[in-house]
Amino acid sequence: MNAHDLRNDFPVLSDPKLIYLDSAASSLKPQVVMDAMDEYYANYGVNVHRGVYNLSYVATTKYEEARQQVASFINASFHEIVFTRGASSALNLIASSYGLNNLGPDDEIIVSELEHHSHVLPWQNVSRITGAKLIYVPLNEEGRITTENVKKVLSTNTKIVALTYVSNVMGYITPIKEIIHLAHEVGAVVSVDAAQATPHMTVDVQELDCDFLAFSGHKMLGPTGVGVLYGKRHLLDAMPPIEFGGDMNDNVNKYDASWKEVPYKFETGTPPIAEVIGLGKAISYLQAIGLDNIHHHEQELHDYVVSKMEAIDGVEIYNKTAETGVISFNLSGVHPHDAVTFFDQENICMRAGHHCAQLVIKWLEVAATLRVSFYIYNTKDDADRFIEVLHQARDFFTEMGF
Repeated sequence: MNAHDLRNDFPVLSDPKLIYLDSAASSLKPQVVMDAMDEYYANYGVNVHRGVYNLSYVATTKYEEARQQVASFINASFHEIVFTRGASSALNLIASSYGLNNLGPDDEIIVSELEHHSHVLPWQNVSRITGAKLIYVPLNEEGRITTENVKKVLSTNTKIVALTYVSNVMGYITPIKEIIHLAHEVGAVVSVDAAQATPHMTVDVQELDCDFLAFSGHKMLGPTGVGVLYGKRHLLDAMPPIEFGGDMNDNVNKYDASWKEVPYKFETGTPPIAEVIGLGKAISYLQAIGLDNIHHHEQELHDYVVSKMEAIDGVEIYNKTAETGVISFNLSGVHPHDAVTFFDQENICMRAGHHCAQLVIKWLEVAATLRVSFYIYNTKDDADRFIEVLHQARDFFTEMGF
């Protein structure tokens, strides 16, 4: 892949001075994704499933073709793909439908301090309602989830293991396949937050053997407002819907109703049609580049930048050994919000805060961190410019007495 050439596909990067280093929050969108969505609105912008006229047939065909694209992308089957508003919505669906209906006071839910709020707060809610106990897998000295530490907390009472595939703060890849195997040995069901994995690496749900997996469109070149829940068919079949309304029902009587088969019983009302079509186009774009190429590119940028950062006094890096394009760090004595403002004045977009993952920030014993995250459109020139401005920021705040 050639990141310099790919930049031309992203209209926002027509400004050569702009350096975007916040893809872990939301990726930029290539023109082809916007074109696919515009085509829907301009040429057949009608509802799906309900209409018997041709435009509705075209819209439905495009929508369901995108579902098959998503299924093939993660090696799932068509009926195991549920479209949601985002990864957060998908993770909440798992907790609210499966968790609330299958857990009780004697059960345990394993989570970690690396989790995004969207993957710990829903299980906190399940714990409060059902009485099931939340158990945190200890992180090792680097802040990683390890199989050894998972073994320490797994028991016959474990019914749910809910872990991130890739941390949005630390950039570490969880040994999720091995953990899933261990969890299944004690009869536990595994929910995987793959929002930071699917944009950057090959994800195969059959190889992983995960029970549930969720990701969002906007982190992988797709539009906002759409996400994906993968679930094993027998689990989805047994789960009740948590939202009710148009298009998810089969037969409605005055006092009861029946539901359509999966995935449709979970897709209430008019779905995000244009967004789903845009997500399908984003997947095609990523597959044309190759997920292995993307992962290699980001890893190279991460390692290159970390090697430069280590030579700068007053820079504390929290994830030097991360296997992805995420770098979390701080300037000693400088609040991240002050530092990120300096970078913004130099046209570098990056993140400061707790990144919707306060537990790991507290584990690091800091108030917040700075975070850069590389993606397919970032170049070595971007990396060098970031290092240049980092030197300038360190000098500026040192002169100011920080």
